[in-house]
Amino acid sequence: MLNTEKTVLSPQIAEKIEQLHQDKIRLNKEKIDHFGYLDIDDHGFIYFPDFTFEPITHEDGRVYGMKMLGDNYRKILNEMPVYCNTASALATCWPGNLSTWMEIGFRKENEPEFLYPIYEKYNILQPGCGGMNHLCPDLTIGLRLGWKGLLEKVRYYKELNVHSDASFYEGEEQLLLGVLEWIGRHVDYAKKMAETAESEALREHYTQVAEVNEALLNHPPHTLREACQFTAHFQCIDRMYYAGGALGQIDELFRPFYEKDKETAGLTDEEAVWYFASLFFNDTHYSQIGGLTPSGDADMVSRVSFLVLDAVHYLKIPSNVAIRVHDGMNETLLRRSLEYNLEDGTGVCYSCNIGCEEGFAKNGYPKELARMRIKSGCNWTAIPGVEYPLQDVTRLSMPMAFHWAMEDMRPLENKGTEVLWNLFVKHLTVMVNCIKDGYDWHYEHVSEDTPEIILNLFMHGPVERGLNCAQGGVDIMDLNIDGIGLATVADSFAAIEQRIEKEQVLTFEELYQALDADYEGYENIRLMLKNIDRLGAPHSPAMKWAERARDLFVALCMNEPTPKHRLKVIAGMFSHGDIVRYGETLPATPNGRKYGEPISHSNEPDPGFASGLHTFSPSLKANTVARLQPGYGNSSPLHLDVDNSMITKEGGVDALETLIHTHNHMGGTLINLNCLTKERLLKAHADPDSDPDLVVRVTGYSAFFSSLSPKYRQQIVDRFLN
Repeated sequence: MLNTEKTVLSPQIAEKIEQLHQDKIRLNKEKIDHFGYLDIDDHGFIYFPDFTFEPITHEDGRVYGMKMLGDNYRKILNEMPVYCNTASALATCWPGNLSTWMEIGFRKENEPEFLYPIYEKYNILQPGCGGMNHLCPDLTIGLRLGWKGLLEKVRYYKELNVHSDASFYEGEEQLLLGVLEWIGRHVDYAKKMAETAESEALREHYTQVAEVNEALLNHPPHTLREACQFTAHFQCIDRMYYAGGALGQIDELFRPFYEKDKETAGLTDEEAVWYFASLFFNDTHYSQIGGLTPSGDADMVSRVSFLVLDAVHYLKIPSNVAIRVHDGMNETLLRRSLEYNLEDGTGVCYSCNIGCEEGFAKNGYPKELARMRIKSGCNWTAIPGVEYPLQDVTRLSMPMAFHWAMEDMRPLENKGTEVLWNLFVKHLTVMVNCIKDGYDWHYEHVSEDTPEIILNLFMHGPVERGLNCAQGGVDIMDLNIDGIGLATVADSFAAIEQRIEKEQVLTFEELYQALDADYEGYENIRLMLKNIDRLGAPHSPAMKWAERARDLFVALCMNEPTPKHRLKVIAGMFSHGDIVRYGETLPATPNGRKYGEPISHSNEPDPGFASGLHTFSPSLKANTVARLQPGYGNSSPLHLDVDNSMITKEGGVDALETLIHTHNHMGGTLINLNCLTKERLLKAHADPDSDPDLVVRVTGYSAFFSSLSPKYRQQIVDRFLN
């Protein structure tokens, strides 16, 4: 019988977790004071003001190539500070001072300069080529072998594959030697701290930390605490290299260790919660709990799933855990998570199995394989250890294609929405083809300069073949392209169709005049265009344009692979929080949006789409997002920002449960949830320092509200208020 009870903490464990919470608040304040606002998920680095690092470089001053990366990693790991928080079950951290050590680009001859003019014209800021990480490791490889075992594996295949590039193995070898030396430095530090500890409790704490880390020098993890410590080591070296952040199915990773310790070592549930809270304190790597087995006949929820959820709740800092939603899921887990969300303001997000799994199977993969795709990134899922999806590294601003279509139509005598549509098709085609050309370049060159030196070790194939993940090291390569700003495009087409073609209350000449003036002196025209029934409203004329643009984008991405290497491409629609910077250079658009204002999120309606409608707008928004999914398994998330008082009136947890299951059945892929009050959000926006504890889910990631820039905070406020 599965134990679903909420873990009750003793005063001792509760005090440790509360200290971790307070330490995170302090450390976050120190980061903001030094680095300024951080519009990213809350990476767990610590700022050490006295630490600097000088990398080993080539003659051109750059760091590239597997061997040099390995040499630099070993140097870093022997120079950077060691860390052991007195409230954490685990040692280690990584210094924020290293966050730019790899910002040196590619060797000059490898840069895709032939694509730069297209990037500039269409404001392609995230082209995908050169993208790093964004694949999910299979940590069971490391948990089974340990760091020493990984080193032995690398050396074995180095000797076996004598015809492979020796630098591949030399770089991995140097990295792993550095990791072992770094762990040894933590052992020495903890032992020294134990010798000088001012209390017996502290002496025991440092002694245990030293013993756990010393054990990992010689063998794989045997206990839950050792498994969590191994994972913390992985988190640090992964984040240090292009901000890696994928973890995998966290409850299944740790379940064997928990069950063994429970049976043989007297492990208590509150101790396990403390271990998991310590791991989340270390970093916000993305993970999933629950979900179907590959066969689809059982739910993977275990006691560990509930303990992970309790750790997120008790710690109350940014975390990136998802629950996989499906019909046979443990409803107690879902309900408990929603109760925690309502209490804490945010918490886990919800990955939907129908859109993710059945959608991925439409690419020709078995459903059994699709069920193995784990929520392991901001919006994305991947099969641990065998898939190279490179999701969340591209953004194509569809409103920019619309802008250039408008410019092309300007001198034409015959203007209309169909003429505009054909021009839109032309420009969006150029943008998609540019990304595909870049992916071919990526396949040829990225492994020469910035190979996946960390994740190669935790994938099935790279070490065995002597090939980087991006160069055929894994069996599945299905590269992603994300289109964004769908509502901006659809509402613009619909506004032109309604006000110019149907009602004839406006002419194209007047529209161009208003757009050129950024609506200055044309407020009546701006409001006329804005106040149509926008995307998301019932019977909106924008829906047909949104579906048409979605279908076009998906077809352009998926009808043909990349031209040179025939790499498979899967369409997605995810904007991250980048709607601000993609709007900054976009001129005014016919949906009433002014120059520089944000574009719309992903495939979501714009904030305020339901103004004046006497209905429950989260349901309208959820229906729209589900209907406009790209449909092939890559997530296009639904952001739900609800007022606690409103959701209580609408049915509370029961209403949210129903909405989540309904969205799943409609083909949705991911739900990100904030449950706040207007008063708290507005107060924190006006004075972030007044509420340093406030955690929000920005898009697929969570962060301290106070760490976000005013522009990033504003988009959350806009979503919430509208």
